[in-house]
Formats: sequence, C-alpha cells, structure tokens
Amino acid sequence: MFESIESIIEKMTLEEKAALCTGASPWTTTPVERLGIPEMTVSDGPHGVRRVADVNDFVAGSLPATCFPTASCTASTWDVELIYTMGQVLAEECNALKVDVVLGPGVNMKRTPLGGRNFEYFSEDPYLTGQMAASFINGVQSKGIGTSLKHYATNNQESQRMTINAKIDERTLREIYLPAFETAVKKAKPWTVMCAYNKLNGKYGSENSKLLMDILKNEWGFEGFVVSDWGAVHDRVEAMKAGLDLEMPGPRDRRVKAVIEAVRSGVLNESVLNESVRRILGIVFRAAKTEKGCTFNAVAHHALARQIAADGMVLLKNNGILPLKEQKHIAVIGLAAKEAYFQGGGSSHINPIQVDEPFLELKKVAPHTTEFSYSEGYSADASFDQQLIDSAVKEATTADVALLYLSLPASKESEGYDRPDLDLTQQQVALIKAITAVQPNTVVILNNGDPVVMSEWIDGVAAVLEAWMMGQAGGGAIADILYGKINPSGKLAETFPLKLADTPAYINFPGENGEVRYGEGIFIGYRYYDTKKISVQFPFGYGLSYTEFKYSNPKVSAALFKDIDGLTISVDVTNTGKVAGKEIVQVYVHDRKSKLVRPPKELKGFVKVALQPAETKTVSIPLDFRAFAYFHPGYNQWITEDGEFDILIGSSSADIRCVQTITMQSTLKLPCLLNKESTLRDWLEDPTGKRVFEPLFQQVTKQMGVTFGLGEEEGGTGMETMNFLMELAVRDIFYFQETSLSMSPEDLVDDLLAQVKQQS
Repeated sequence: MFESIESIIEKMTLEEKAALCTGASPWTTTPVERLGIPEMTVSDGPHGVRRVADVNDFVAGSLPATCFPTASCTASTWDVELIYTMGQVLAEECNALKVDVVLGPGVNMKRTPLGGRNFEYFSEDPYLTGQMAASFINGVQSKGIGTSLKHYATNNQESQRMTINAKIDERTLREIYLPAFETAVKKAKPWTVMCAYNKLNGKYGSENSKLLMDILKNEWGFEGFVVSDWGAVHDRVEAMKAGLDLEMPGPRDRRVKAVIEAVRSGVLNESVLNESVRRILGIVFRAAKTEKGCTFNAVAHHALARQIAADGMVLLKNNGILPLKEQKHIAVIGLAAKEAYFQGGGSSHINPIQVDEPFLELKKVAPHTTEFSYSEGYSADASFDQQLIDSAVKEATTADVALLYLSLPASKESEGYDRPDLDLTQQQVALIKAITAVQPNTVVILNNGDPVVMSEWIDGVAAVLEAWMMGQAGGGAIADILYGKINPSGKLAETFPLKLADTPAYINFPGENGEVRYGEGIFIGYRYYDTKKISVQFPFGYGLSYTEFKYSNPKVSAALFKDIDGLTISVDVTNTGKVAGKEIVQVYVHDRKSKLVRPPKELKGFVKVALQPAETKTVSIPLDFRAFAYFHPGYNQWITEDGEFDILIGSSSADIRCVQTITMQSTLKLPCLLNKESTLRDWLEDPTGKRVFEPLFQQVTKQMGVTFGLGEEEGGTGMETMNFLMELAVRDIFYFQETSLSMSPEDLVDDLLAQVKQQS
C-alpha cells in the first residue's frame, strides 16, 4: 500500500494535492475520481454517532443513533474492558450510518469543574484518562472505523475558546496536559488527531509545530494525519508547515489556492504538502477497506448503554435507605424523573433511537404493590416557583420515601460556554431543604456533567446518587441501582469540592486580556487538595457500594529494583458483605525525595474486580518506568532518581488500605546541569559536582573561620552559616574570599565546570 500511495502522489497534480488537504464539505474529504481516491466521511462523537442527514449542510439534523453516557459517566466506571466494548458497538453504528471516522474521544484535562465541555472529558487525572481513551480507540478501530483524538492540546475552557492563549510551563504541560494524548497515541494508534482552537504559549494549536511535529509526529511516532477542529485554521500555509494535514470544514477554495500559490512561489516546499497527502491517503484507503452499510442491533446497544450507565453511576451517600425494598408509597419529585436529562449540548448532541423515562423505568423495576405519586418540583429553567415546592412537600409528607430527580438547566453546562458556578438552582436547593424537613428518607438523584456543591443540603438527605449525563438508557439504570438490581460500583474520576473557591484554578480562571495562566502548575485535582490539605466533599476515586471489601496480603515483586524493569503490585481483595459487587483497586505512588517538588501521591494503576459474597481474588497491577518518573525541564526529559517510594493501595485517593515501601535504582545517565549561577545546594546535590567542589569548599570555609558540627552551646556557627551559604551561587561565595584566591571567582567557577564536564 505504501508503494501504491507513493505512486498515486506522483500522478497527482499540485491542484489535486492541495484540494485533498481541505474538506470537500463539512463532513467529507475531497475525492479524486481519476486516481481512485474515495471521499471519507467523518462524524461528531464521542458518546454516539452524530451523522448528519446531509453532509453538505453543517447544521443539518442527524440520523438516529444510540446515545451512550457521556465521558464523565464512562470514566467513573474505571472499566477499560467495558469502554472497549462501547467503542466496538459505536463502530458498528458508524458502519451502518456510513461513517469512516468518529470525532472522539476527548481527553483534555478537567482543570476546573467550571469547564463547560467537561462532560465530554474523562477526568482530572492524566493516567486514568489515557487508559480510558486508549481502550475506547482500540474498541472502535478494531472494527475498521477510525477515531480522532481531541482536542490537542490544552483545550480546558470554553471562555474565549477560539483565541485564548494558555500559558503553561513545560513540566506542567508534560506531566498533566499531554500524557493522556501520549498514552492514546502509543497504545491505540488513532487514525487522526484533532488540533485545538486555542493558543498554547502564543501559538495556535493549528500552527504549533512543537505540538504537531516535534512531539506528536516525531517524539511519539504518530502515523495518522492531523485534522483541524472545525474552523481552527488561521493561516493555511503556516499550519501545513507546522504539521496540520487536513483542514475542516470544507469547501475552502481560497485555502486550496493559498497552498498552490505557496508551493509555486517557493514559500511552501512541495515535500511538506506531499507528506500531508501521504498521511491523508493512508487513512482514506484504510477506511475504504471497511465495507459500510451493515445493520446493528439497536435493542442490544440500548441494553449496553444501560449497563454502562449503571456501572458509571456513583453512590455518594447512603444511610442504609438504599437499596429500596418494600416501601409502599414513594414520592417521585423532580422534572428530570419525567424528562430525562441524559446528554449535553453542542457538537456531541445525539439524536437518540429511544429515551427511557426514569419514572416509568422505576415503576417497571419496583414491586407491583408500590404506590407512586409525582410532583414536578422545579421548572426547566432557573426560575423560582414556591408553589412547585409546596406541592412537592405535600406529596413527600405522606410517603415512605422521597426520590428527588434533579438536573441542571441547559443554560448551566454545554459546549460553547463555561459554568458560572457549581450550584444547583436556587429552586432546587430550596426544594431539597423543604422536602428533607418533612421527609428524612429523602434520596437525591443528580443528573449533571460535572461536580455540584452540596454542603448546603447534603447533611439532611438519606442518600445521594450521582447519575451523570447518563445516556438514553440511564433512566432504567437509575431504577436498577435504587432497587438493588445492580450494585453500584462507579467511583469518581474527579474531586467534588466543598466550594468553588477551594478549586485549584480558582484565581487564574478563565484568564484576562486573552491569556489564561495555569498558575497551579502540576497541582490540579486531588494533587492540589492533597498538597494543600484542603477538605473536599468527595475525593477522587470515591464511591460507595451495597457491600464491603477488605484488602489484605499486599506484595511487591521486588523490594529493590531498577526503573527499566518496573515491578508488579498485588493485593488480595475480599467481598465481606452479603451481595455481589465490584471494587476498583487503585494504586498511587509517593516519591519520598526528589529534586523537584512532586504531589503527595499520583495514580499509576487500577483494576476493577467482580466478587461474589465471601469471595477473594488476588489482583495484580504492573508499574513501569513512567510510574516513578517525572518530567525535568532542565534535562527536557522524563527522569527517575534513586530512592524510596511508597506504593499506596486504596479504595480511593483518600482511603489507602495498604502501603508498601520499595527502593528504586535509576539507570539514567543524566548530563550535569551545573552552571555559573548554580547555588551551593545545586553543587552538593550533584554527585560529580560535589566530588569536584568539596575539597575547595572546605578550604574556603576554613579561611572564613567557619566551623561545622558544633552545637550552639559550644559556640558553633556551622548550621547558621551553612543555611546562608546553601542559597548563594558558588561564584558569589568566592567573592567573599577573592583576595585569597589564585584566580578570579569567574575563572574559578569556569575551571570547576570544566572538571565536572570532564568527569561526567
């Protein structure tokens, strides 16, 4: 195929090559019939196929497809195998709807819970996000349908999303905002990667050669093509030079002509254009191999959507009221019980094949003798209506239990704008308080795409179920959990804060004057809350079950190991309760000492295990080089260091059950970073620098009359002076003794640096 593609490129005219690199319509690539190059059709995703009825109409209605739960829910399953299956069935629907590439998944970090598009993104943690994304991509592409990993990179807000300049330091970029993309590219090889709208450190995503060429294509070895987000290209020629292969949407005759003129004038080397053509043709021909037009089992897909929704829902609080049993009278309150709130607004909005009404599904699952009443409770907008509250209170007063189905109004969260706050509406908060005042057995069911604050009302309710944007079958999944048909096993993929002001990006979000500074650095999500010791409503990785799990017998494959060898963690997990359940075992790593500051713990592995009552299983989780490494901007690479690490095995980031301490040996041979401005601390912490410098340091300090090792009572000045000297540049220390030195301080430092270089 490679040779045939090269042959085709040789036969293509300049005009044909330029046209191929721009869409023919909003949803198709440009075909070249005389050379047998077919068009390729793409479709929005990622939690369903938004196949527009007319590919020439950007805003045309879409064909019916299964609407699966959004990413905030699917990530909370922590189940890579289930997400792989979801990818496979999405591919079947792409095939049936004659779609070649689905635009997803989205793997941008949830830097702040205010992000309007967060419901489309997986997590605040790059490791969890990368694993989920890779599994999704592998599932889709196993069926001969392509994916488009997006939005590369740092698309973390909707405010000024087309133009905002994200100011991010290199370490933060590498440790937080790029790893999920890297994992997905290396583990799953997506057919395409979609660039982001925004700027990163002054360069638009479509023109950022560091992102597109240096890192994505050269460092990570990405073999597919880079496509623009729709309308993200500003200068077509500069974008192509930077590594942007396909511009969408089309048609864009002016853009095609710009490429042609740039090649003819010598501004753009034709070899650059040829490379983009080669990449695009490789995917177009790969897509054409999959025969389209199959049928799919809509009933089976609906059932899978229900299973995923149930596995992703998180039981946040339960005083024993759940699962429901033989309650005779249940008051169902809330508009979301009748009008399911199951997906967000924007480009991912799916035309669902069917939608389960939560109230009707509840009736189907409940014992046939159960009596139900319904009250609306609140309106679809954010208006306040006391009469709706009064009516709901009347129903709740005489019931055995009240179920409050609450959803945020569409104005609160959607693509295109960020959330103004983390609150439920004033009406909904007042409703909860009024209901719990008369009914202690109140269960709150939440439908939202991202955290809401609960401190104002959570103490008064008996239970809280986070049901997310749950997809078309989520109404039935809620009923399954409420009645114990399914034991909840979802765990939070993001932290729920007590208040907005506690969140890491609070001071810097959404930026000003066209820039947003990522001042919190690597400390987002639980990394921030752990470091600052800030209490949260619910921690990362948290979720309740109808059973209990015991952890025991933790083991490591080696107490002393080399970084390149990695190691394996194992632990026994026992279901100590009376019902079957699933537990998510999480492994975090704590570096006891490092050159640069690191978070107290970082997720580096997890596994979901199903257990019958009294059953025990041993789970094993491998940890590789990257589990212990961090990105050092001085070396411009991931590094490990000799030392001790704590392996933390837990049920959540705040519920650590077992700790194992290991010692790692680094195999890296790192260059010396010492320079003329390096401090005494820098010299003494560098093995070669210490060896070269220490004899001279002893001589200088002796001349200064400094003694070390004496206590205060002995008149020693060592500790005070040492603390002072440690933060001085060595050159500056020499200035104090310049008259007794054989050469100038500058020359002396140069000589030391030369010795270090020679001995390194």
